[in-house]
Amino acid sequence: MKTNEQNFTTSILVDQSPAEAFIAINDPRAWWSAGIGGITDKVGEEWTYNFGESHRSKIKTIELVPGKKVVWLVEENHFAFTKDPHEWEGNSIIFDISEKDGKTEVVFTQVGLVPSYECYKACHDGWTGFVQKSLQKLITTGKGDLKWYEPA
Repeated sequence: MKTNEQNFTTSILVDQSPAEAFIAINDPRAWWSAGIGGITDKVGEEWTYNFGESHRSKIKTIELVPGKKVVWLVEENHFAFTKDPHEWEGNSIIFDISEKDGKTEVVFTQVGLVPSYECYKACHDGWTGFVQKSLQKLITTGKGDLKWYEPA
């Protein structure tokens, strides 16, 4: 990673409380993928993400501060569509939750996901949709939208 590159980040603003946003984030099966195995909402737990043959990850929940922060560490990663299938390894996926103008703001950052990554465009588009469409819908309506993304 080049030191002057920006990590990928996106954010949403919702009317629900920080506590409600925190609970939703910790249920990635409801907003990111049904292909998640393991316990996602306990510090120290390792879990898996599997999107068919194209993307698999082993992730560890490393920080949970109720109503404020969620941090995941990508321990292992495999992309079938990049020269370096391990691009995400060592990346942290961070959700910062705060109150802003009477609403709750969720700022998503993947530390290490930078424009020089081969997967950057696909990952940028994927995370933007998962956070701004599916996670936002889960927080505001109680049901995420896993079908917003239809792979080609």
